[in-house]
Amino acid sequence: MTDTSTPAEAPPAALHQDAELIAGVVAAAGRGMVDRETVAEVVALCAVAGEHLLVVGPPGTAKSEAVRRVAGQLGGRYFEYLLGRFTEPNELFGPVDLRSLREGRVEFETAGMLPEADIAFLDEVFLGSTAVLNTLLGLLNERVFRRGGTVLASPLRVCVGAANQLPEDPALAAFADRFLARVFVDPVADARLEELLEAGRRPAPVAHHGGGPTGPGGPQDRLGALDRLAVAARGCELDGVTPLLASALRRLRAAGVPVGDRRAVRSQRLVAAAAVLDGRTVATARDLWVLPLVAPTADTQALARDALGDLIEKAANQSLTHAAEELSRSSAARAERLARTGAALLADHRGLPEGRDSRLRLEAALREIDAGFAPADLPAALAGIRAELVAAVAPS
Repeated sequence: MTDTSTPAEAPPAALHQDAELIAGVVAAAGRGMVDRETVAEVVALCAVAGEHLLVVGPPGTAKSEAVRRVAGQLGGRYFEYLLGRFTEPNELFGPVDLRSLREGRVEFETAGMLPEADIAFLDEVFLGSTAVLNTLLGLLNERVFRRGGTVLASPLRVCVGAANQLPEDPALAAFADRFLARVFVDPVADARLEELLEAGRRPAPVAHHGGGPTGPGGPQDRLGALDRLAVAARGCELDGVTPLLASALRRLRAAGVPVGDRRAVRSQRLVAAAAVLDGRTVATARDLWVLPLVAPTADTQALARDALGDLIEKAANQSLTHAAEELSRSSAARAERLARTGAALLADHRGLPEGRDSRLRLEAALREIDAGFAPADLPAALAGIRAELVAAVAPS
């Protein structure tokens, strides 16, 4: 009998299929949100890398909504909790099993709690008590829950922590370091307020937590695709990119970006995850756009982008177009994002009755393409999308 507990390594064609499926899932999660696509994409990146993510930003900037939407689209068991100074460990990890206690054993009921979640979101994560954070630290490090007589292997793909600001207490530094990737969010820019107001009137995508269809594209298949990509990332060939990665890390340290040995080693997981989400089993310079994510503050992330400028100038990702563009500022990443956005707009436009709003979105996409690229510099794929957009807005 074949053991199906661990997904098999995907061949290249299947890898592309899985990467496209996750790209579609993340795009669906981000639809209707303004300027939060990067958060959704980095959640998926970290889930494939097997790392955890910290999202930092002021209250009311849709941190929890972005995570909730991508988790809902991916499927699986989801756990969310707002931590406070008086949060008890039982609120996260489950209550004492009274039946076991009567028999003299201290065990815990974990059903529906954090130890059994596939994706978790912990808001105000640094407000947890020492007891909560110490237990959480072990779970995040080893994906194993140990408390009393309970030892449980956790299926946790990614834990997303959120905070309004980074902690100043040095005692929290070790805990914060377990969140390898950082995304910093600000309120939506004034220029996009109309878009924000319009998006706020539209219904959110339907979540699929813990069930639903098991066929192609269903929640179970989405989680399976995520796991297959994670297996492919663990086997990703990194030897060719190692000299570039080492050079990039030296530059970060020279620029004053604190990258300790542990974060340096684990940054390879993000590089590998970026490669497989781009449909490849060999990492290249195209994947180094992930490195600013390991910088611990918003200021050092800006320093990282500047320090790595020429190394990531051709970085891009077919699945994580917004994150790759934001973190690399490369023209290749911008072309990938505009091509995917244009294709999605054209697909939506064809399914809608002729209307002014749909035409305005197509025209806006055209303007952004023309503002970003001279005709001679247009990549072939983006040139094709531009031609389709021109035809779609031309008077009939």
